[in-house]
Amino acid sequence: MSAMLLAQQILNGLLDGVYYLLIALGLSLIFSLGGIVNLAHGAFYAIGAYLTLVLSPYLGFGGAFVAAPVAVALLGMVVERTLFRRFYRSDPILSLLMTFGLAMVAEQVLRMIFGAPPLSYSIPPPLRGQVAIGSFIYSFYRVVLLGIAATCIAGLWLLLQKTSFGRVVRAGVQNPDMVGALGISLQPYMSAVAALGIGLAGLAGVLLAPIYSIHPAMGQEIITPAFVVVVIGGLGSFWGVVAAALLVGLVKGVMVGIGYSAASTAAIYLLMLLVLLFRPRGLFGERILRFE
Repeated sequence: MSAMLLAQQILNGLLDGVYYLLIALGLSLIFSLGGIVNLAHGAFYAIGAYLTLVLSPYLGFGGAFVAAPVAVALLGMVVERTLFRRFYRSDPILSLLMTFGLAMVAEQVLRMIFGAPPLSYSIPPPLRGQVAIGSFIYSFYRVVLLGIAATCIAGLWLLLQKTSFGRVVRAGVQNPDMVGALGISLQPYMSAVAALGIGLAGLAGVLLAPIYSIHPAMGQEIITPAFVVVVIGGLGSFWGVVAAALLVGLVKGVMVGIGYSAASTAAIYLLMLLVLLFRPRGLFGERILRFE
């Protein structure tokens, strides 16, 4: 296999890692702050993809790119206020069962509305074409996707690290009782975090709609690798999840590039096993008092 083809597969693997990351960041934030194991997170990713199909004929891809994640984020806020809020003080296994049921309901509703067969969405004409660097050629849309994802990640980091909102969220992750003792209610922040995390899942659905087939079970396909990324990166660590997503994407791309595409998924789970054996908290996992 040529070096150029290997480089393309590695970039494709990193692209997979990036959309795992958009899902995993939301999963990590919601679990870290609220203790909710959100197995329905993949369903919001699927809803974002289907909304792209529905909204694009009226708003164009650019309009759907803005409107679909906002709509998914608002839906996430409704779910947080009506369902998640009941389980913040409960055993995480209860929230896991609740969100598993929610994921099943969402999948069946999508199947009832849009049907079971996969649907396709073409890359918008302005974003088609190739980027050539010497003899290396890569999809222009995929380059744009990587740039958008990097911008979102940088924006989320700035929000969490450089704003008063982010300071309260980080304090709530570490010690919510202390935050409550200071007279700060975490409920509005939890609603905002749920909207933000679930909105990122919707954004991933929009961005991936032109690349992958859109079908009701697509959320189930993404949720397991996203959880693997969270486990490898470590609970409560922003950069741990980022590093884990890129590492998972790199491993997957290399395995495909050297001709072992059938073993690429197994390699990701083997990586998770090794991390859990030698560093159970994950690569950059933080010590969170209320989970100990």
